[in-house]
Amino acid sequence: MDSYLLDWANLLLRWLHVITAIAWVGSSFYFVFLDSSLTPPVDEDLKKQGVSGELWAVHGGGFYHPVKFNVSPPKLPDHLHWFFWESYTTWLSGFALLTVSYLWNANVYLVNPANPLMSSPMAIAAALAFLVVFWLLYDGICRVFGQREKGDAIVGALVLVLVCVAAVLACHLFPGQAAFLLVGAMLATSMSANVFFWIIPGQRTVVADLKAGRPVDPIHGKRGKQRSVHNTYFTLPVLFAMLSTHYGWLNSHPQNWLVLILMMFAGAAIRQFFVMRHGYKLGRNPHPWKYAAVGVLVLIATAIWLKPAPQPAAPVASIAPVGQAVLQGEQPAAPAAVSGAEQASGPATASAGSYENVRAIMQQHCVVCHSSATIAQKNVKFDTSDEVKSHAQQIYTQVVQLRKMPFGNPGALSDAERNSFKQWFESGAAVQ
Repeated sequence: MDSYLLDWANLLLRWLHVITAIAWVGSSFYFVFLDSSLTPPVDEDLKKQGVSGELWAVHGGGFYHPVKFNVSPPKLPDHLHWFFWESYTTWLSGFALLTVSYLWNANVYLVNPANPLMSSPMAIAAALAFLVVFWLLYDGICRVFGQREKGDAIVGALVLVLVCVAAVLACHLFPGQAAFLLVGAMLATSMSANVFFWIIPGQRTVVADLKAGRPVDPIHGKRGKQRSVHNTYFTLPVLFAMLSTHYGWLNSHPQNWLVLILMMFAGAAIRQFFVMRHGYKLGRNPHPWKYAAVGVLVLIATAIWLKPAPQPAAPVASIAPVGQAVLQGEQPAAPAAVSGAEQASGPATASAGSYENVRAIMQQHCVVCHSSATIAQKNVKFDTSDEVKSHAQQIYTQVVQLRKMPFGNPGALSDAERNSFKQWFESGAAVQ
């Protein structure tokens, strides 16, 4: 029942997290587009009001005319919309999801049983430290170098180095899936912290000054804009890190830290293309195709590098499916079973590619999610040899080629254990 309730919590939190993330990323993308697409106002009245840019757009059957004031409008409206709950709700739901999915089961997801570097409490503390320490270092870089001449370039270079160091460290401390997710959560935490500690407080100060009739210091707008731009470049790397948890062949690669860095770099380069493309359409920037080309080339090179070895053909079944035997009027053969002695001796006495060895590994790592006694994820069960045989191709693909299983912690299987599955399948996947 506890597992069932955790699954429900995971589902509902994931649903909420995705919805709010869509709203946050969508509004972020829209305002970056808006800033890059504004043109100087034509109307003299708008110029007198202090409007620095305007945009005409059509959407959903209506025409829209947003304008931007250089520092502040001459008079605040009665109703002012603030964009911050999208960010806060995304982070809160994401942290709750991280807690339910990873921190709650740290011994499964944050500790590699094949090479345990930390205890579960230490792994939890290290995971939380990644979120906090990265933000402190990133914020310190922005404070020290952000307002200097060529500060944006210096900050960009230092943050790139910081992200790379964090990716390498995470991939050496945690199982691959958890490492990728934590790096994504680390960046997302800094994004939301930018909103909480800099963007919204700066906007509140501006509003308070306007209401009190005090002059508005433009530094608040400059700082908020700087952090907002950082957020837009973090977006695609964060989304990749979150999605990558479904692809074990990415995060379980021996050089998974390099895979993570390359994919995040490609995402940031592609995002740069879209940011600059808006200005190019107005003649402000040269065509930014080079950024898109670099991002795509990195993706292609990474895909070629990670290409798995050719897949052998599925073995010819050595036993007839139970259903077929019944249709032919035959009594189904009893499924092959591993003797008590074989189970007791385990993989040590059975040959590496034997069914006995594979079965013992599955009893330890697979049946917890794939048996009639559990929820049987995707309705895949390994209770009998017939069921194992019928899923032989899937087992080979998921365990050997994609290295995706065990789900949540592919590092729980050693290379020797994966090689046992490989030998078993390629020798015919016999179960008798």
